[in-house]
Amino acid sequence: MSVSAAAEAPSFPIPANVFAETVTEVQHYTDTLFRFRMTRPASFRFRTGEFAMIGLPNAEKPVFRAYSIASPAWDEELEFFSIKVPNGPLTEHLQRIQPGDTVLMRKKPTGTLVLDALLPGKRLYLFSTGTGIAPFAGIIRDPETYEKFEEVVLTHTTRTEAELAYGRELVQAIETDEILSEMAAGKLRYHGAATREGSPRGERITTLLETGQLFSDLGLPPIDPATDRAMICGSMEMLRDTAALCERFGMEEGANSKPGTYVVERAFVD
Repeated sequence: MSVSAAAEAPSFPIPANVFAETVTEVQHYTDTLFRFRMTRPASFRFRTGEFAMIGLPNAEKPVFRAYSIASPAWDEELEFFSIKVPNGPLTEHLQRIQPGDTVLMRKKPTGTLVLDALLPGKRLYLFSTGTGIAPFAGIIRDPETYEKFEEVVLTHTTRTEAELAYGRELVQAIETDEILSEMAAGKLRYHGAATREGSPRGERITTLLETGQLFSDLGLPPIDPATDRAMICGSMEMLRDTAALCERFGMEEGANSKPGTYVVERAFVD
Protein backbone atom coordinates (compact mmCIF):
# COMPACT_ATOMS: atom_id res chain seq x y z
CA MET A 1 0.00 0.00 0.00
CA SER A 2 1.26 3.48 -0.79
CA VAL A 3 1.08 6.23 1.81
CA SER A 4 -2.05 7.64 0.24
CA ALA A 5 -3.64 4.20 -0.08
CA ALA A 6 -2.73 3.43 3.52
CA ALA A 7 -4.38 6.66 4.67
CA GLU A 8 -7.60 5.76 2.88
CA ALA A 9 -7.65 2.09 3.94
CA PRO A 10 -9.46 1.06 7.11
CA SER A 11 -7.27 0.09 10.04
CA PHE A 12 -7.32 -3.57 11.10
CA PRO A 13 -5.86 -5.06 14.29
CA ILE A 14 -2.73 -7.19 14.05
CA PRO A 15 -3.69 -10.87 14.59
CA ALA A 16 -2.27 -12.75 17.57
CA ASN A 17 0.98 -14.71 17.12
CA VAL A 18 1.96 -12.63 14.10
CA PHE A 19 4.90 -10.27 13.57
CA ALA A 20 4.15 -6.86 12.04
CA GLU A 21 7.30 -5.75 10.19
CA THR A 22 8.29 -2.68 8.18
CA VAL A 23 9.21 -2.79 4.49
CA THR A 24 12.70 -1.33 3.95
CA GLU A 25 13.24 -1.84 0.22
CA VAL A 26 11.26 -2.79 -2.90
CA GLN A 27 12.69 -3.56 -6.34
CA HIS A 28 10.60 -4.41 -9.40
CA TYR A 29 12.31 -6.48 -12.09
CA THR A 30 9.52 -7.03 -14.62
CA ASP A 31 5.76 -6.59 -14.73
CA THR A 32 5.51 -10.01 -13.07
CA LEU A 33 8.46 -10.13 -10.63
CA PHE A 34 9.65 -8.08 -7.66
CA ARG A 35 11.59 -8.46 -4.44
CA PHE A 36 11.24 -6.73 -1.11
CA ARG A 37 13.13 -6.55 2.15
CA MET A 38 11.69 -5.90 5.59
CA THR A 39 12.79 -5.67 9.19
CA ARG A 40 13.53 -8.90 11.02
CA PRO A 41 12.04 -9.49 14.47
CA ALA A 42 14.76 -9.91 17.09
CA SER A 43 13.21 -13.21 18.22
CA PHE A 44 12.74 -14.69 14.72
CA ARG A 45 14.98 -17.68 14.06
CA PHE A 46 15.04 -19.74 10.88
CA ARG A 47 17.24 -22.10 8.92
CA THR A 48 18.43 -20.85 5.55
CA GLY A 49 16.07 -22.18 2.85
CA GLU A 50 12.92 -22.27 5.00
CA PHE A 51 9.71 -20.39 4.21
CA ALA A 52 7.39 -18.18 6.23
CA MET A 53 3.70 -17.32 5.95
CA ILE A 54 3.31 -13.72 4.75
CA GLY A 55 0.23 -11.48 4.77
CA LEU A 56 -0.93 -7.86 4.84
CA PRO A 57 -2.92 -5.97 7.53
CA ASN A 58 -5.71 -5.22 5.05
CA ALA A 59 -8.54 -7.37 6.41
CA GLU A 60 -10.06 -8.67 9.63
CA LYS A 61 -8.76 -12.11 8.66
CA PRO A 62 -5.68 -11.49 6.47
CA VAL A 63 -4.75 -13.87 3.65
CA PHE A 64 -1.43 -15.61 4.33
CA ARG A 65 0.71 -17.38 1.73
CA ALA A 66 3.97 -19.35 1.93
CA TYR A 67 7.03 -17.38 0.84
CA SER A 68 10.55 -18.77 0.81
CA ILE A 69 12.92 -16.58 2.79
CA ALA A 70 15.46 -15.37 0.24
CA SER A 71 17.91 -14.04 2.82
CA PRO A 72 20.39 -16.27 4.66
CA ALA A 73 19.97 -16.95 8.38
CA TRP A 74 22.70 -14.43 9.28
CA ASP A 75 21.00 -11.46 7.57
CA GLU A 76 19.63 -8.71 9.82
CA GLU A 77 16.69 -8.20 7.44
CA LEU A 78 14.33 -10.59 5.64
CA GLU A 79 14.17 -10.72 1.85
CA PHE A 80 11.43 -12.19 -0.35
CA PHE A 81 11.14 -12.64 -4.14
CA SER A 82 7.59 -12.66 -5.48
CA ILE A 83 5.47 -12.99 -8.57
CA LYS A 84 2.68 -10.50 -9.32
CA VAL A 85 -0.68 -12.17 -9.92
CA PRO A 86 -3.38 -9.74 -11.15
CA ASN A 87 -6.16 -11.40 -9.12
CA GLY A 88 -4.06 -13.23 -6.54
CA PRO A 89 -5.62 -12.99 -3.06
CA LEU A 90 -2.31 -11.71 -1.67
CA THR A 91 0.00 -10.73 -4.53
CA GLU A 92 -2.62 -8.40 -6.04
CA HIS A 93 -1.99 -6.17 -3.01
CA LEU A 94 1.56 -7.18 -2.03
CA GLN A 95 3.00 -5.97 -5.33
CA ARG A 96 1.99 -2.39 -4.40
CA ILE A 97 3.92 -2.19 -1.10
CA GLN A 98 6.43 0.60 -0.57
CA PRO A 99 9.14 1.23 2.05
CA GLY A 100 7.48 2.10 5.34
CA ASP A 101 4.47 -0.17 4.80
CA THR A 102 3.66 -3.04 7.14
CA VAL A 103 3.87 -6.74 6.23
CA LEU A 104 2.61 -9.50 8.51
CA MET A 105 4.51 -12.73 9.12
CA ARG A 106 3.52 -15.74 11.18
CA LYS A 107 6.08 -16.66 13.81
CA LYS A 108 6.98 -20.22 12.81
CA PRO A 109 9.12 -20.86 9.71
CA THR A 110 9.31 -24.32 8.15
CA GLY A 111 10.39 -26.12 4.98
CA THR A 112 12.45 -28.94 3.48
CA LEU A 113 15.01 -26.97 1.45
CA VAL A 114 17.55 -26.95 4.25
CA LEU A 115 21.05 -28.41 4.33
CA ASP A 116 20.10 -30.62 7.29
CA ALA A 117 17.73 -32.59 5.04
CA LEU A 118 20.59 -33.70 2.79
CA LEU A 119 23.24 -36.33 3.38
CA PRO A 120 26.85 -35.09 3.18
CA GLY A 121 28.12 -34.81 -0.40
CA LYS A 122 30.61 -33.19 -2.74
CA ARG A 123 28.44 -31.18 -5.16
CA LEU A 124 25.11 -29.42 -4.54
CA TYR A 125 22.69 -28.77 -7.39
CA LEU A 126 20.03 -26.09 -6.88
CA PHE A 127 17.36 -26.52 -9.57
CA SER A 128 14.95 -23.58 -9.81
CA THR A 129 12.38 -22.02 -12.12
CA GLY A 130 10.83 -18.56 -11.79
CA THR A 131 10.50 -17.41 -8.17
CA GLY A 132 11.65 -20.88 -7.12
CA ILE A 133 15.12 -19.36 -6.95
CA ALA A 134 14.13 -17.57 -3.71
CA PRO A 135 15.25 -20.18 -1.14
CA PHE A 136 18.48 -20.68 -3.08
CA ALA A 137 19.15 -16.94 -2.85
CA GLY A 138 19.67 -17.57 0.85
CA ILE A 139 21.54 -20.86 0.43
CA ILE A 140 24.18 -19.43 -1.94
CA ARG A 141 24.74 -16.57 0.52
CA ASP A 142 25.19 -18.86 3.52
CA PRO A 143 28.82 -19.71 4.47
CA GLU A 144 27.66 -23.11 5.76
CA THR A 145 26.83 -24.13 2.18
CA TYR A 146 30.45 -23.74 1.12
CA GLU A 147 31.70 -25.46 4.25
CA LYS A 148 29.60 -28.53 3.40
CA PHE A 149 30.07 -28.69 -0.38
CA GLU A 150 33.06 -28.38 -2.70
CA GLU A 151 30.87 -27.15 -5.54
CA VAL A 152 27.46 -25.43 -5.69
CA VAL A 153 25.57 -25.33 -9.00
CA LEU A 154 22.65 -22.89 -9.23
CA THR A 155 20.37 -23.40 -12.23
CA HIS A 156 17.58 -20.90 -12.94
CA THR A 157 15.13 -21.36 -15.80
CA THR A 158 12.66 -18.62 -16.76
CA ARG A 159 10.61 -17.65 -19.80
CA THR A 160 12.53 -14.45 -20.64
CA GLU A 161 16.03 -13.05 -20.18
CA ALA A 162 14.63 -10.19 -18.06
CA GLU A 163 13.30 -12.72 -15.55
CA LEU A 164 16.85 -14.00 -14.96
CA ALA A 165 17.95 -10.61 -13.57
CA TYR A 166 17.42 -11.41 -9.87
CA GLY A 167 19.59 -14.53 -9.98
CA ARG A 168 22.32 -12.82 -11.97
CA GLU A 169 22.37 -9.95 -9.50
CA LEU A 170 22.74 -12.40 -6.63
CA VAL A 171 25.72 -14.14 -8.18
CA GLN A 172 27.40 -10.82 -9.03
CA ALA A 173 26.84 -9.55 -5.49
CA ILE A 174 28.49 -12.66 -4.05
CA GLU A 175 31.46 -12.22 -6.38
CA THR A 176 32.03 -8.70 -5.06
CA ASP A 177 31.25 -9.37 -1.39
CA GLU A 178 34.37 -9.21 0.78
CA ILE A 179 33.57 -12.35 2.80
CA LEU A 180 31.33 -14.44 0.54
CA SER A 181 33.51 -13.97 -2.54
CA GLU A 182 36.34 -15.70 -0.72
CA MET A 183 34.15 -18.62 0.41
CA ALA A 184 32.39 -19.06 -2.95
CA ALA A 185 35.48 -18.59 -5.14
CA GLY A 186 35.83 -21.55 -7.49
CA LYS A 187 32.80 -23.22 -5.90
CA LEU A 188 29.68 -21.37 -7.09
CA ARG A 189 28.54 -22.15 -10.65
CA TYR A 190 25.53 -20.46 -12.29
CA HIS A 191 23.46 -21.69 -15.25
CA GLY A 192 20.62 -19.42 -16.43
CA ALA A 193 18.24 -20.33 -19.25
CA ALA A 194 15.39 -18.37 -20.87
CA THR A 195 13.08 -20.81 -22.64
CA ARG A 196 11.12 -18.40 -24.85
CA GLU A 197 13.85 -16.21 -26.29
CA GLY A 198 16.02 -18.67 -28.15
CA SER A 199 19.10 -18.26 -25.97
CA PRO A 200 21.81 -20.93 -26.46
CA ARG A 201 20.78 -22.52 -23.17
CA GLY A 202 17.06 -21.93 -23.68
CA GLU A 203 15.68 -25.32 -22.73
CA ARG A 204 13.66 -26.47 -19.72
CA ILE A 205 15.84 -27.82 -16.91
CA THR A 206 14.36 -31.29 -17.43
CA THR A 207 15.48 -31.22 -21.08
CA LEU A 208 18.94 -29.98 -20.08
CA LEU A 209 19.20 -32.89 -17.63
CA GLU A 210 17.79 -35.53 -19.98
CA THR A 211 20.04 -34.59 -22.91
CA GLY A 212 23.06 -34.01 -20.69
CA GLN A 213 23.43 -30.46 -22.03
CA LEU A 214 23.56 -29.05 -18.49
CA PHE A 215 26.62 -31.14 -17.70
CA SER A 216 28.38 -30.34 -20.99
CA ASP A 217 27.60 -26.61 -20.55
CA LEU A 218 29.26 -26.66 -17.13
CA GLY A 219 31.96 -29.22 -17.88
CA LEU A 220 30.66 -31.57 -15.20
CA PRO A 221 30.03 -35.34 -15.13
CA PRO A 222 26.43 -36.63 -14.96
CA ILE A 223 24.79 -36.71 -11.53
CA ASP A 224 26.21 -39.40 -9.28
CA PRO A 225 24.16 -40.16 -6.13
CA ALA A 226 27.34 -41.13 -4.30
CA THR A 227 28.66 -37.56 -4.43
CA ASP A 228 25.90 -35.24 -5.72
CA ARG A 229 22.98 -33.69 -3.84
CA ALA A 230 20.04 -31.65 -5.18
CA MET A 231 17.36 -29.21 -4.10
CA ILE A 232 14.36 -28.48 -6.33
CA CYS A 233 12.00 -25.49 -6.25
CA GLY A 234 9.58 -24.35 -8.94
CA SER A 235 6.15 -25.09 -10.40
CA MET A 236 4.24 -28.28 -9.61
CA GLU A 237 5.07 -29.70 -13.04
CA MET A 238 8.75 -28.80 -12.74
CA LEU A 239 8.97 -30.36 -9.26
CA ARG A 240 7.39 -33.59 -10.44
CA ASP A 241 9.49 -33.93 -13.58
CA THR A 242 12.81 -32.90 -12.03
CA ALA A 243 12.28 -35.15 -9.01
CA ALA A 244 11.55 -38.06 -11.38
CA LEU A 245 14.84 -37.39 -13.17
CA CYS A 246 16.71 -37.26 -9.86
CA GLU A 247 15.21 -40.65 -9.03
CA ARG A 248 16.33 -41.91 -12.43
CA PHE A 249 19.86 -40.80 -11.55
CA GLY A 250 19.56 -43.00 -8.45
CA MET A 251 18.85 -40.28 -5.91
CA GLU A 252 16.45 -40.66 -2.97
CA GLU A 253 14.22 -37.92 -1.55
CA GLY A 254 15.14 -36.65 1.90
CA ALA A 255 13.34 -34.80 4.67
CA ASN A 256 14.14 -33.12 7.95
CA SER A 257 13.50 -36.40 9.77
CA LYS A 258 15.39 -38.56 7.28
CA PRO A 259 18.11 -36.87 5.17
CA GLY A 260 18.44 -38.04 1.56
CA THR A 261 20.25 -37.14 -1.64
CA TYR A 262 17.63 -34.65 -2.95
CA VAL A 263 14.81 -32.54 -1.49
CA VAL A 264 11.78 -30.74 -2.92
CA GLU A 265 9.83 -27.69 -1.73
CA ARG A 266 6.06 -28.03 -1.96
CA ALA A 267 4.88 -24.59 -0.78
CA PHE A 268 3.46 -22.14 -3.32
CA VAL A 269 2.34 -18.55 -3.65
CA ASP A 270 -0.67 -17.35 -5.65
